Parts: sequence; C-alpha cells; structure tokens
Amino acid sequence: MPPPGYGPLRERGHRTGGGTRVKAVVYDRYGGPEVLRIEEAPVPVPGAGQVVVKVAATSINLSDWECLRGTPAYSRIGGLRRPKNRTLGSDIAGVVHAVGVGVSSVRPGDEVYGDNLAQMGGFAEYALAPEKALARKPAELSFAQASTIPQAGVIALQGTARAAPGVRMLINGAGGGSGSFAIQLAKRLGAHVTGVDDTRKLDHMRSLGADDVIDYRADDFTRGHPPYDDILDLVAHRSVFAYRRALAPGGRYRCVGGSVPTLLRILTVGWLAGRVTGRRIGVLAVKMGPEHFEPMAGMCVSGDVRICIDRTFTLDEVPEALTYHGEGKALGKVVVVPE
Repeated sequence: MPPPGYGPLRERGHRTGGGTRVKAVVYDRYGGPEVLRIEEAPVPVPGAGQVVVKVAATSINLSDWECLRGTPAYSRIGGLRRPKNRTLGSDIAGVVHAVGVGVSSVRPGDEVYGDNLAQMGGFAEYALAPEKALARKPAELSFAQASTIPQAGVIALQGTARAAPGVRMLINGAGGGSGSFAIQLAKRLGAHVTGVDDTRKLDHMRSLGADDVIDYRADDFTRGHPPYDDILDLVAHRSVFAYRRALAPGGRYRCVGGSVPTLLRILTVGWLAGRVTGRRIGVLAVKMGPEHFEPMAGMCVSGDVRICIDRTFTLDEVPEALTYHGEGKALGKVVVVPE
C-alpha cells in the first residue's frame, strides 16, 4: 500500500482528448512523493537525433530522489524554482517506438536501454531520449535487469577501478544498487572488501562476497579499524578528517553525491588535508554513456556479476517505490514497470 496521504495515483490522472493518450507520473514542485500524480498526454514525437522508447522498465537511482526533493542544490540545475523535467526516471529499458531525423543506430522494434539523465522521463509508458544515450539491450537480460545497469553499474565500475589483490577496500552504502555491484567488482579484482550499511543489509553484503561487514548504526568505520587503501563512499556525510583517518598512507577516498557543503569541503579542505598527509580525497567524476555501461552489461551477461533487484513497482506505485528507495531500504535495485 502507498504511504498514508498519497492516494491512488490513477485517480489523479485526467484525459484531455486529442489522439492516443499515455500515462506518465509527473510533478510540478519539489517535495516528497506526495507531490507526484499521473497525467495522460500524447505519445512523444521525436526531434532530430531523438528516439521514442516504449518503456518496459525503469530503475530508481539516487538522482531521482534528489530531483524529486530538489536537494542537494545541484539537483535544481535548470529548474531553480520548479522541476526542469516533469517526469523522473533516467535508467530506462524498452522497445524503440519511433526515431527522429538522423537516427541511424536503432530503429523501431529494437530493444534498447540507457541512461537518460539529462532528459529523464522513464516513469511513463513512453519516454523521449537522445540516440547517444541508448544501446541495444543484450538478449540475455530482461528489461528489468538491463534498466539497473546504466547508472549504478557505471558508478560501481569506475569506483572500484583501483581494486586489486592486497588492496583493502571499503564501500560505504554497499547494500544498495551501486554498492551491490561494487562489492562484486572489487572482489572479482581480488581486493579485500568491507561493506558498510545498516543491520538489515549485512547478510546481503556477505552474499555478494564482502569479506567484512559493518553496521554503521553500531560501529564507526573511521575508528577502531585498520586503515583502508581505497574507499568508495556512496552516502557521504562524515567530516573530511574522519575520512582521512580511515585511509592508509597513499590511500584514496572518492564519494558519489552528497550535500553541496559536504562536496565543497571534500574538494577543498579534503584535497588539501589529503595532499599534506599523502592521501587522496575527492569526488568520483563519473563518465556516463553506452561506452561506459555496456562493459558492465557484458559482465552481467557472462555471469561474472549478479544483478540484484529487490522489488518492482507499477507506475501507480511510484510514490511508494521512491519512498522505499529514499529511506535506504532496498537490497540492490528498485525497478518500476508500466504495468
């Protein structure tokens, strides 16, 4: 059941007439999941270089939760007072419905997936995306599985690039989407992996190969533990000096996301404190696009990496899905399917 006060989204939709109408979950102001509603609108028409995808699945990422709430401040880029994109959902998978002028890599009927972060639109029956954001979906993966890879998989792949035999790596927030991928990738590269999350996720992290697990509610990984060579922080909220304390000499800390003040401290004070003490503290600059997420999909197809989908929700249940993800409950990924 959706959290109290949301009501059935379907009842909030309306029909305005004029051609085929399709459903999309929209919002016009920043806030909690209660600001979402379903509207009916025409099927999108592609412009030059664009593709219309009939959505089969969309996975939820931290960026969806941030853009819904309008915080941190960088989530309002392009939409300071109201959302730039009325429909959230960037990691989509589905079937090409139509293509615009100049599109050559895909055609109607092709199964595709990709990260549509710039345009969003995945929490709908049809989404508009640039051709360059999409790749052909591997036949071995379901639409739901493919939708989990483009953003979370790339963060994990690039965030564990220095993992190797003898490296002590810690992943903070390891029980979620990117973390579940990251544990497996780091272990595959031979690192000794410590996963940090809440107590409900300890067994999940162990099942993915974590050598050690830490319940952050009961134990501070920056105190009382041997220092780490590499830290991937998916939920940055501690002080720069705590991160420095947790690093071995020559070690590296990288975070993904966080509040603007936290990021500024990491980029300034953290950089300086790390440099003075022979450590590297900074933000992971994630490179996105098919050339970066297709290698991850290949490892999933081969069975080297397992895709973890906790729960699936329908469009009518998007508020519940975002709440579940935003509260940090998911063991792996959460996926929304149109029906």
